[in-house]
Amino acid sequence: MAKTATDEATEEAAPRVPGRFRGRAPDRDFDPAAVREALLPLLRAIEAVPDDVNEPLETETMEPLLRRHPRPGGGFFSRSQLIAGFRAFAEDAGFRFDEARFRRRVQRRPVRTRSGVTPLTVLTKPFPCPGKCIFCPNDVRMPKSYLSDEPGAQRAANNRFDPYLQTWNRLAAFDATGHPVDKVELIVLGGTWSFYPEAYQVWFVKRCLEAMTDFGVGHDERDAFDPGTPDFEEIDADVRGDRFGRNPYNARVTAFLKERQEGELLLGHEAADWAALDVAQRANETAGARCVGLVLETRPDHVDEEEVVRLRRLGATKVQLGVQSLDEAVLAANRRGHGLEETRRAFDRLRRAGFKLHVHWMANLLGATPESDRADFPKLFEDPAYRPDELKLYPCSLIETAELMGPWKRGEWRPYEDEELLEVVADAMPRVPRYCRVTRVIRDISSDDIVVGNKRTNFRQIAEDEIARRGQHLVEIRAREIRGAAFENASLEAKDTGYETATGREVFLEFVTPEDRIVGFLRLSLPKEASFVEELGQNALVRELHVYGGSVRLGHAPDGAAQHRGLGARLLDRAADLARDAGYEALSVISAIGTRDYYRKQGFADGALYQHRPLRD
Repeated sequence: MAKTATDEATEEAAPRVPGRFRGRAPDRDFDPAAVREALLPLLRAIEAVPDDVNEPLETETMEPLLRRHPRPGGGFFSRSQLIAGFRAFAEDAGFRFDEARFRRRVQRRPVRTRSGVTPLTVLTKPFPCPGKCIFCPNDVRMPKSYLSDEPGAQRAANNRFDPYLQTWNRLAAFDATGHPVDKVELIVLGGTWSFYPEAYQVWFVKRCLEAMTDFGVGHDERDAFDPGTPDFEEIDADVRGDRFGRNPYNARVTAFLKERQEGELLLGHEAADWAALDVAQRANETAGARCVGLVLETRPDHVDEEEVVRLRRLGATKVQLGVQSLDEAVLAANRRGHGLEETRRAFDRLRRAGFKLHVHWMANLLGATPESDRADFPKLFEDPAYRPDELKLYPCSLIETAELMGPWKRGEWRPYEDEELLEVVADAMPRVPRYCRVTRVIRDISSDDIVVGNKRTNFRQIAEDEIARRGQHLVEIRAREIRGAAFENASLEAKDTGYETATGREVFLEFVTPEDRIVGFLRLSLPKEASFVEELGQNALVRELHVYGGSVRLGHAPDGAAQHRGLGARLLDRAADLARDAGYEALSVISAIGTRDYYRKQGFADGALYQHRPLRD
């Protein structure tokens, strides 16, 4: 298929700097002055598009402009080159727009930042994993369970899994395509985080934060070091799940690392102490690109009290937890390695420590049927031991490197037919309550990697269409987000939804429009007993505060967006009133590194791991 101008203009160049490994960042060698005669007329044409046209400009608007003003020598200008040119020529070109308006006009995929923050995903390096799940891919070029064709995994490999390079270059890509990068949710994926050595965990987070802080002031340390991590494209990656009796992932990855790294699984520089992390965290509190959320993923059987405290010391605010199923027999058949008791205990510990709970649930596992899945899913919200805050609904995909290949070939497992899968998903989604957000319905796996089963990447939309056809509607958070729509403060309604959990009472506080579009929310925990985290005692606890609308740069006017209208402060005051009325002495918050300063301004004082606001005189 031929490329469109938009396709070609969004590709990122990746030149290699001799003697250094800098990973990939967009257009770092682009010189706007060298192409001024071709680029300046394009910038003026973009600016001249009437103000009543939707922003960012739609493809049908941008495509003719890019074709009319091609790059000298062939091809089309990328979004990052347009922004670089605007910045370079702004002083003498007499543009009528400022840079913020121009960036908004040419921004790519604004949906990424319409949740109010910019999500930035990084992956840890391939490393042994304690899991033996038969559905899990065994791509030895990647951390366990990830595939080299997945977009985020490709970016990680291009940067040799180095945390500084991944973070700095991704920030550069976002910034170059018009996205604000001052408020970043850092999502760390890869295998079982809790199984990596503590010194590596501390170093990894520290380097991500340092990259954010450096990027915020225009400082670039990518040439200052060589990550040294071997190129995993050179590993023997010929793994077929139906050909091994014992999973080869751990042995092969371990042998490759030791061979290339002088007998070590981790390099000497891949370690840091807590004092060094503390320095990086404090520097990032008020940085130009600050971490307003840190997400880590692990397994239920690795969540003990010590691990929960360690996650909090790292600065984590949300944990992705692989629940997969609430059926003991299905968990055992898939060699998950834990049962429901471990899952309940993990929920209890994480919620008592204030973490947001982002759960993975999988349909079509070995031993499951469409009927059993439809019976299993409601337990997530009917049982007070669970009731997650966010959900990834992942139907099982058969990957060639997964051990599930064996049961499939023997006729012991089959993928659901399209209509069966649709029935499971369309039955599940309307059951998700208004306090939970369904972040994904289908995993972002290339159809080339799926041996059999669903290959439709738009399955969420297919399911939502079916739900609408049935006359049902969704109340989960993602379906109700205000995103970039304008609204009037005076029209907002405060709505509280209370529900019980094993740890106490939860209250989900919202501001919604008359159409029930969610503008902001707060998760308040009212525990029934003291937390094992001594600092928290039996304080009421804010587990999340989020204001929606397109991400607004710090210090800029809202222009109709939800952020910076005082909605967060109003939600906090409402939570404080509820907690005070319920008899609590103080309100604590599990603040992110980059939100600490905000909470100080709202009357919270710093503790060791949390911030606290007294509720009594």
